[in-house]
Amino acid sequence: MEIGLNKVNRISHPINSIINVGRNTIGGKEIAIMAGPCSVESEEQIVNIAEKLKTSGAGFLRGGIFKPRTSPYSFQGLGETGLEMLKIAREKTGLPIVTELMSLDYLDKFIENVDVIQIGARNMQNYPLLKELGKIKKPVLLKRGMSATIEEFLMAAEYIMLEGNENVVLCERGIRTFERYTRNTLDLSAVPIIKKLSHLPVIVDPSHASGLWWLVEPLSKAAIAAGADGLIIEVHNDPINAKCDGEQSITPDRFQKLMKDLKAIAKLENKLL
Repeated sequence: MEIGLNKVNRISHPINSIINVGRNTIGGKEIAIMAGPCSVESEEQIVNIAEKLKTSGAGFLRGGIFKPRTSPYSFQGLGETGLEMLKIAREKTGLPIVTELMSLDYLDKFIENVDVIQIGARNMQNYPLLKELGKIKKPVLLKRGMSATIEEFLMAAEYIMLEGNENVVLCERGIRTFERYTRNTLDLSAVPIIKKLSHLPVIVDPSHASGLWWLVEPLSKAAIAAGADGLIIEVHNDPINAKCDGEQSITPDRFQKLMKDLKAIAKLENKLL
């Protein structure tokens, strides 16, 4: 595949990029673990989960406050109220916040309060949004579109970087195929391919890729073995009663066990967790 000489291409930037987020990094020798519920539901919920994640070794707290749902009748998130709850959880644990931005209307609020701005699969090719994100220095977590090729994915990152923001992290979260057993089909080959083509860090989302909680563990292990720089995992303290994506969320206890298992794989890859 010929991407050309541009900001994303490894030809023009042969050294792996490392994205700094406070005291944390994404890329390099450290494996970044982002974890938390699909949606922030209450202050008690998000604080409780954040404290358990911190104890287990997670480096970032993910939690949705705006939820792009297929059905307009599904839970859409708590919005700015949810953001305030995330801030309380960050204050109590020190975990940087990762949450999804859907509209430029909230960009200033995100710049001020969010540590890593996530752009979801549905907005991967929202070029006006990507261009505006390129004008800031805040780290951006860009998820691959559900039907996007690797080249389209990298070109979406190029839109951000071309405007000046080089703090971009790519996320493989599964693509749409003919297979219907899982929510999506996790394309693990994208990890080494992107690393060959680009210098940007690559993380994997096993939760949205599979849609099944019991697949999160094996897919997480496979992702680290494939060379991923990190994972973004959905963790909920009561998955059965979750307002969003409970079927793909693991419990804090399962997350703690997974972290222990991942450390052994990370060591084999000469990485730190």
